[in-house]
This record gives sequence, C-alpha cells and structure tokens, in this order.
Amino acid sequence: MASSEEITVCDDEIRSRYSHLEKMTDLVAVWEVALSDGVHKIEFEHGTTSGKRVVYVDGKEEIRREWMFKLVGKETFTVGATKTKAAINIDAVSGFAYEYTLEINGKSLKQYIENRLKTTNTWILNLGGTDYRIVLEKDTMDVWCNGQKMETAGEFVEDGTETHFTVADHSCCIKAVSSGKRKEGIIHTLIVDNREIPEAVE
Repeated sequence: MASSEEITVCDDEIRSRYSHLEKMTDLVAVWEVALSDGVHKIEFEHGTTSGKRVVYVDGKEEIRREWMFKLVGKETFTVGATKTKAAINIDAVSGFAYEYTLEINGKSLKQYIENRLKTTNTWILNLGGTDYRIVLEKDTMDVWCNGQKMETAGEFVEDGTETHFTVADHSCCIKAVSSGKRKEGIIHTLIVDNREIPEAVE
C-alpha cells in the first residue's frame, strides 16, 4: 500500500501538468518584441468563458486574473531589464470574437517598430562560436550586448565620434560619422577587431 508521503509527492506534479494543459487551451496571442536588452516573447491567455487573463513574458507569469466579469479591457506590465512599459488591449470584435493588440511605450507594436528603426542600430555577430546581439540606442548612445548594458568610452575623432567597448576580449568600436545628407543624418558603423560588421534587420 502506498504511504501518504508518496501520494503528496505526485500531487504537485499532477497540478503542474494540469496547469500546462490549461495554458495551451486559452492561449490567444503571442508577440516577439525586440528591445535593447534582447528579443522578448509575450504570450497572452484569455479564457472567454472564465474571464481568465494571464500574461507571460519570456515564459514567466507576470499577471494572472481569474473570473473577470468584464471580458474587454487592458492589462499593463513591464518587459525586460529596461522595464519597458507594455499593454495588451482586449477589444470585442463581434459576438464572442475578440481582438488583442500590444502597445509598447504607448505606441502600437507597428509604430514602436518603425520608431525603433530610427532610434537604434542592431548588429548580430559570432565571436569564438558564441552569438552576440549588439544594440546602440542613438538618443542616449547606450550600448547593449546580449541583454547587458556595456561600459563604454567615447572620444571625438576627426570625422565624428567613436564609442569603445569590449566583448569577450574583442575590441569593439561604434563609429558615428555624418553622412552629409540631411535625410540619412549620422551613420553608425560597428567595427570589431578592425573588421566592419553589417547591420542586422530585426
């Protein structure tokens, strides 16, 4: 005969399996958002019969609400190391159909992506078998590498500025030079060990 101890050990396992099953049935939206500290996955569950709302960021539960009588509304939370403000809008389309839209920093995801293309540069490179994602925030000149804000040293040079930092013992520099054209403004180039790295498209 099984002891009571053996039965309670299985209890948590059953509960976790059940919650995973439950999660799969109410998942209504998944977004991937590129921020300076990395690409984050946002998942949203909406139980239209129970009124349940659950927000996951990178697989971690951020918000859980059970038995919400109002099925439409807004859930606000933060994403990533930079604590970027995010919100999911829940709107009724018709009958029991709902539309889910994600806002980042008060902008629709589309507007946010368009704005981000103007305010950041991103490079993806491989050094010694490891992938690195380097992001420059043009307005602050902050440099991020794989989710970590880098220590940098800036200097003025003859044709612009250089921002120096190190990644895995490799010498890196982001060179900022005026293009001479008003539309293009400043051109930023990443140089690693005297090699120019092409910009990535996210």
